[in-house]
Amino acid sequence: MALAFTIFFVIPLVFVIIVSFWDYNEYQMIPAFVFRGYVESFEGCYTRLPELCTILATYLKTVKLCFIVWLITLLIGFTVAYFLAFHVKSKTWQIALSLLCTIPFWTSNVIRMIAWIPLLGRNGLVNSALIDMGLVTSPIEWLLYSEFSIVLALVHLFTFFMIVPIFNSMMRIDKRLIEAAYDAGATGWQTLWNVIIPLCKPGIVIGSIFVITIVMGDFITIGVMGGQQVAAAGKIIEVRLNALQFPAAAANAVILLGITFLIITMLNKLVDVRKEL
Repeated sequence: MALAFTIFFVIPLVFVIIVSFWDYNEYQMIPAFVFRGYVESFEGCYTRLPELCTILATYLKTVKLCFIVWLITLLIGFTVAYFLAFHVKSKTWQIALSLLCTIPFWTSNVIRMIAWIPLLGRNGLVNSALIDMGLVTSPIEWLLYSEFSIVLALVHLFTFFMIVPIFNSMMRIDKRLIEAAYDAGATGWQTLWNVIIPLCKPGIVIGSIFVITIVMGDFITIGVMGGQQVAAAGKIIEVRLNALQFPAAAANAVILLGITFLIITMLNKLVDVRKEL
């Protein structure tokens, strides 16, 4: 496992970091230790303060979208996992309902994203229903090709990654601890906050790592559901690659990796994920 990890992850990552310090022109990469890729990424940020340069603002927007998606997936994932673990008594039904959560994965991400367009579009099903019910007089524009539609699609795509680890942690909880809490006079909310959530912390952290790492690097969902009008850190890397600016793309990839690693490190302070895995 260590050999496979080194060959398929560590070595490619080292190459990306090395290339991020190379120079480049219109048609080739130049092996030279320079900071051009990093300098150009944040060029103008110091001179435009208190305003933000475009790339820095894009990174902050990516972090904001990631936080919103993480929070919503956490709430939904915890609720679904709690229902499966403590309200569904039959193991058969637990398995069946868990498999039900995997249904969206029976189709590709692109198909699942495109499926939202006829629902949320200007003349889509949602707008038509709202107009027919008299709730609005004109179509709601922000339902599609906006941050709302991006968050909706990302939550739809990745909530499952939050459900499974939390459900796995909840299934490990000794039910006698919950009974003891009730016997001691704890209310349902007190038991949830003081017993269940602390014991589910490993699942919450692992699910959060899954969601954060995927969303931070996503650019396809943001591009499709944002109508190519919402910028993202992953989109910056794609644009650089399409322009054959590989060192600059590598530099932006390293910056994005650094931000993601910082977030994961903070989460890892709460729980030692290596022990849980």
